[in-house]
Amino acid sequence: MLTRSRIRSSALVVVIAVVAVVVPLTPLAAQPPAAARPLASSEYLYLWTASADSSGPDFLAVYDIRDHAKAARYGALVTTVAVTGRGNGPHHTEHDMPADGRLFANGFRSGQSFVFDLSNPRAPRVAAQFGDLAGLMHPHSFWRLPNGNLLSTFQVQHDSVGIAPGGLAELTPRATLVRSSSANRAPSSRSDRPYSAAILNAIDRVVVTTTDMDKADSTRNVQLWRLSDLSLQHTIVLPDGPHFEGYRSAEPRVLSDGESVLVSTFNCGLFLLDGLTGSTPSARMVASFPRKPGTSCAVPVVAGNYYLITVPAWSAVVSLDVSDPSHPREVSRVTLGPDDVPHWIGIEPNHRRVVITGYQAMKTRVLLASFNAKTGVLALDERFRAAGSAEAGMRMENIVWPHGGNGAGIPHGAVFSRAP
Repeated sequence: MLTRSRIRSSALVVVIAVVAVVVPLTPLAAQPPAAARPLASSEYLYLWTASADSSGPDFLAVYDIRDHAKAARYGALVTTVAVTGRGNGPHHTEHDMPADGRLFANGFRSGQSFVFDLSNPRAPRVAAQFGDLAGLMHPHSFWRLPNGNLLSTFQVQHDSVGIAPGGLAELTPRATLVRSSSANRAPSSRSDRPYSAAILNAIDRVVVTTTDMDKADSTRNVQLWRLSDLSLQHTIVLPDGPHFEGYRSAEPRVLSDGESVLVSTFNCGLFLLDGLTGSTPSARMVASFPRKPGTSCAVPVVAGNYYLITVPAWSAVVSLDVSDPSHPREVSRVTLGPDDVPHWIGIEPNHRRVVITGYQAMKTRVLLASFNAKTGVLALDERFRAAGSAEAGMRMENIVWPHGGNGAGIPHGAVFSRAP
């Protein structure tokens, strides 16, 4: 049930079948191009999963989410593929399935990252593994560049003083280093740890957030880098906000106009960046959300004119209309259990479904929600559940995994397959 938003902000109130004929009614040349036709639905869901049993390996799980009569049970586990080591701390994957089917995923605790070859979605394999590159350590986020390579944020490196800010690196899909650049330089603060990024290829810029994953430091900084040479150009200081919303910059996202950038913070603020092509870029808070102790607002996605974000204080995923990014407006929310803390969300390529993972009561659980791309309305997918279960979603518990063992799984990064 939708409720009135309590978002705090000065500006925010909270192919049809055709009867057969002898000749086509429309000349073939006038038919819409394939690229203009609606995308088909994804067939598989990939979950980058930690083993709750320290003696078991971390793994990628594949679930069948085909929604048609020939499919096996909707939400059936297809297979798993384990990675080397123990306690890698599976964290972020790429947010969208790349065209080449090689999905990057980091094990942030160990500093090891893995590349999964998903060209055969029912039989994935580990194609590559890497750790430190050019002295940069603990990669966090991966974003595809127009040339098919990846831009990765690395949180840290070592210098003569101790642990220092990491940097950015461009990698090939085979995890080969192309170039790198250090964030350990003026005017960067030693507290700034490259966290996530948004690529603005048209203006040769990259927006980089700076939260420390170890939570040792807290800043209000967002960095603006030049994409062509990976040089740090500006540091933007987010406004404090009445409830310190400006601290702990999290995820920058480019909106559908290809120019506007919204930056979320773990302290539940939402900031619009201004003047990215000028000499004095800045930020202004356009929305904020209530906070729940011990939790953080987290991963957002953009779908047309809508911006979806997790709000733990409401145990909800919220849909905002950002057609006017200066005045986001809530249009819908899907509310989970009172002890559920949604954290990661990912959206299907055709924008029809959203995957949700999180913490506390939903630590071992994954949920799907439906999404209406025209209205922005979210609703829980009640059919996505284990056989005989009284609750929606899948709990990664009491399962004998295809790779061996039956310890509970803790999913984090979650990605839909590309449309067939």
